[in-house]
Amino acid sequence: MTALRIVVAINPTASFGKGRAVGPAVVQSLRGAGHRVTALSEPTMADLHREAEKAVALAPDALVVVGGDGMVSLGANLVAGTRIPLGIVPSGTGNDVSRGLRIPIGDTDAATDQLLSALTREPRVIDAALIRHAGEPDRWYAGVLSAGFDALVNERANLMRWPRGKSRYNVALFRELATLKPTTYRLVLDGVEWNTAGTLVSIANNTSFGGGMLITPDALLDDGLLDVCVVEPLSRIAFLGIFPRVFKGTHVTDPRVSIRRAKHVRIEADGVVAYADGERVGPLPLEIEIVPGALRILSP
Repeated sequence: MTALRIVVAINPTASFGKGRAVGPAVVQSLRGAGHRVTALSEPTMADLHREAEKAVALAPDALVVVGGDGMVSLGANLVAGTRIPLGIVPSGTGNDVSRGLRIPIGDTDAATDQLLSALTREPRVIDAALIRHAGEPDRWYAGVLSAGFDALVNERANLMRWPRGKSRYNVALFRELATLKPTTYRLVLDGVEWNTAGTLVSIANNTSFGGGMLITPDALLDDGLLDVCVVEPLSRIAFLGIFPRVFKGTHVTDPRVSIRRAKHVRIEADGVVAYADGERVGPLPLEIEIVPGALRILSP
């Protein structure tokens, strides 16, 4: 096997520190396979992003991220639109992008073995979504952008220290239910305006968020389209009735749930902050465009 130059960016606080040993083990496995590895682990995500950006500027053969969807976000924003492939060893809380890519979840040894195998093959090419936000740099996401009740839950979950796991999202959800109210949205999908009130709005390239909630179960990572899911205004009781169905993706048969597809989406609403792949983007309005083949992934 040809020795490759690989940058490994490690989130030491993945899954609240429970994944701390995963990064060094991945580095050891890659070096054991003969690759030249630059290992990066910094005290903050801002520091890690800065050091990873410097390392990627030297054009390595691959960037590998170890952590959850936040680390995938970091990686995508460094290599999308380039020829540098992205490898992922999931050790975070949600791991939804890895789930969509069929990278093993909860078995980091298997994920590492799969990564080593993928380094010997051509990368898988998938789409990524490009966000344009007035006054801010463009940014990418691979999975799901949330811009409704789902984003409020994400914001609350990110501030919680307990429980330590994906159940944190469910706890945050039930707490946010106390103030559940609909929002009026103006969406423009490929030039067609859609004015609607909604409880939950997701603009997805992947199938799930929140640790396996299949919000857009038929989304494809390589079809050149965004799946836009809008859940109409619901009472708390109605929301609790439909919510369990999201885990199997059967909520899409409910007449109060709409999914449309588009290449370009503009979304506007007052007082709404968007999240993408679990990371805070900022307040609406936003422009989102799917870019076919923007990411090269070391996966099956």
